[in-house]
Amino acid sequence: MGRRRKPSGRRFDGVLLLDKPQGITSNEALQTVKRIYNADKAGHTGSLDPLATGMLPILFGEGTKLSRLLLEADKVYTTRAKLGVTTDSGDADGKVLETKAIPEISDERLESVLAKFRGQGTQIPSMFSALKKDGKKLYELAREGIEVEREPRPINIFELTLLGRGDDWIDLRVHCSKGTYVRTLVEDIGQALDCGAHVVELRRTNVAGFQADAMVTLDALNLLRDDKAFAEMDAHCGPINSLANHLPRFELTAEEISWVVKGQALLIPGAPTEGDLALVDAEGQLVALGAMMDDGRVGPTRLLISGQ
Repeated sequence: MGRRRKPSGRRFDGVLLLDKPQGITSNEALQTVKRIYNADKAGHTGSLDPLATGMLPILFGEGTKLSRLLLEADKVYTTRAKLGVTTDSGDADGKVLETKAIPEISDERLESVLAKFRGQGTQIPSMFSALKKDGKKLYELAREGIEVEREPRPINIFELTLLGRGDDWIDLRVHCSKGTYVRTLVEDIGQALDCGAHVVELRRTNVAGFQADAMVTLDALNLLRDDKAFAEMDAHCGPINSLANHLPRFELTAEEISWVVKGQALLIPGAPTEGDLALVDAEGQLVALGAMMDDGRVGPTRLLISGQ
């Protein structure tokens, strides 16, 4: 057996909804939070571009085992798109490729264009994304001047709402499925409006149903660190149980829990045939994640210690 890794900081479990500031990468934000909390183990769930702000869930301890739940969850953004200018990256950090005159765009025409992007569709990811091609991230290839073919990916735009507009900008609210690039969506909208567009502001306000008012800033955390107020800092963290709040929940009996802990599958009437399920005890604590098997039973896919 291999030797156990010696903890390099505090061991605790939880989820922190960080309000990432503009100008830093998601990994820089993660490492800052990890230092503030003196956490032994931490990870984030879904990168935000340096230009972007807003919700970046930071998972601690056992919570890192459930990162997939948030990576695959729906997300909500607000964005400001500047019309008439396209950039290589699709945002204001990129190099300007083209400037075009903005035609007269009526409210009716704008709504007609937005309507085309609602619902299920496909999207070709930007070269300036973290997707990989032959082991190398696309944005690394893009910076070398290399462009490769990208396969269209299925996405779902559940909501695309106009929040406001000016002579050369529009503000949008986007509720979308995993894998959706708002920068690419804005580029496609700009193309449909015959003038091009790029993102100048982007803010994530919701991940898997977590609300914006639960976010905490780095400045607030730094103030608590200066006071060595770990109890107050930890109070900003929710239980890892909350990571499964957006999933269908099924309460198990004590006997069923004993089976699940042994890796045995169960017959659960009414369980959906696709997607993750939250299997909980009588107190609502997460026991395991489960999924429907080919034989119609629900098998555990990730076990957790009851009460975490």
